[in-house]
Amino acid sequence: MMAIRLPRILQAKQNLLRGSSLARDVRKGYIAVYVGEEEKKRFVIPLSYLNQSSFQELLSKAEEEFGFDHPMGGLTIPCREDIFLDLTSRLHAS
Repeated sequence: MMAIRLPRILQAKQNLLRGSSLARDVRKGYIAVYVGEEEKKRFVIPLSYLNQSSFQELLSKAEEEFGFDHPMGGLTIPCREDIFLDLTSRLHAS
């Protein structure tokens, strides 16, 4: 399942980066994501997080809600900010 989903995510990332002026401040190997249920906050995370099973759950939720038409112009993850921060801090520590 991950082998199927990851190429689609990377293709979406490439499409987003081509048209986004905000992409210029994202270093190689990172991706900008927008997190939140109501108000979205922008985070820049390592691409390696996309391979982690715990992060894949968030991506599945994002795919169900948005497909690849993300209203913020970047990957939008519909979860509470505190949950996202907890997950990314655990991924960073591992």
